[in-house]
Amino acid sequence: MKTYDVALIGAGVFGAWTALQLARRGKRVVLLEAYGPGHSRSSSGDESRIIRMGYGKDEIYTRWSQRSLAQWKELFAATRHEALFQQTGVLWLAGEDQTRLNETRATLKQCDVTYEDLDLGGLGARFPQIGLDGIRSAILEPQSGVLMARRAVAATVAEAGRRGATYVHALVEQPKAKRPLRAIKTTSGEEISAGQFVFACGAWLAKLFPEIVGPRLFVTRQEVFFFGLPAGDSRFAPPALPTFLFQNDESYGMPDVESRGLKIALDAHGVAADPDTQSRVVSEESARAMREYVAKRFPALRDAPIAETRVCQYENTSNGDFLIDRHPEMENVWFAGGGSGHGFKHGPALGDYVAGLILGEAKPEPRFSLATKDTVQQRAVY
Repeated sequence: MKTYDVALIGAGVFGAWTALQLARRGKRVVLLEAYGPGHSRSSSGDESRIIRMGYGKDEIYTRWSQRSLAQWKELFAATRHEALFQQTGVLWLAGEDQTRLNETRATLKQCDVTYEDLDLGGLGARFPQIGLDGIRSAILEPQSGVLMARRAVAATVAEAGRRGATYVHALVEQPKAKRPLRAIKTTSGEEISAGQFVFACGAWLAKLFPEIVGPRLFVTRQEVFFFGLPAGDSRFAPPALPTFLFQNDESYGMPDVESRGLKIALDAHGVAADPDTQSRVVSEESARAMREYVAKRFPALRDAPIAETRVCQYENTSNGDFLIDRHPEMENVWFAGGGSGHGFKHGPALGDYVAGLILGEAKPEPRFSLATKDTVQQRAVY
């Protein structure tokens, strides 16, 4: 039986960065993954994810985003993957209700984040390709942008390996032991022993811990669309168009990064889904609705074809805060999940925080505790 200081189950962005942060501290780490880093069924899959500083009044996430962006850039520079961050800028657009935009503005100022205010006239002059019906003002974060998600996770896992972490492609069985956990077993029969265990397996947390996590983690189907652009048209590529979030519409998207077309999706929670078995084909009903929405917000793309689609999932906690806490019965077992549709960008800061908890270097943040997670959804973090 092989023995490690820490065993991490799940090589998505949370598991990968926790492994890297622990390996940097000289710990013996094993990272286990059933499908592969950044695989197509994971919430860390797909080509791209937004990294933005704006979080309304939730300053903790703004500061984690700041720390994470710096560490993402450092990793990409050290591994010669600078193109895995695209500084497109991030544009927040709001309608009559300016509450969250005002909260975001105050938090960005408090955290010394560079931003620009844009009124309706300024928006129309600068971004004439955007349909501004119902929009009143906006904030632009010029230094934010897009992380190339799938490849960013792979780069993180590779760097953790270079630092001494062991990667194992294997499916882990549901832990049966009580306190403390001595070892985990893979479905191939291999046993792995460790002093601490971190389950960072996204939507699969609810499956591995159905009684404790299951009622508090809501896995939802999320459909994503890429619209093909007119030949020779650069209006929908950076720098002409930044990454965008329409707050009132609960929609988000990004410009033509790496020639994939305009990416767009709804941030509203979809129907309940199983990450192993759900269909990864978008529905025609959703496609029709998205075509109508794109025609409203990007009128020049009214007749644009859908060039590509993806179906992934959120793993939402009741309020959108992360779940980072000990197992209530096994004191050497940790949960690190509940990305809730906004977690990818925070991988470096979250990994550092989890490593600090395990090693007694960090003070627990109450809002990430299991005790604060309810069995009824009432979203508070966007």
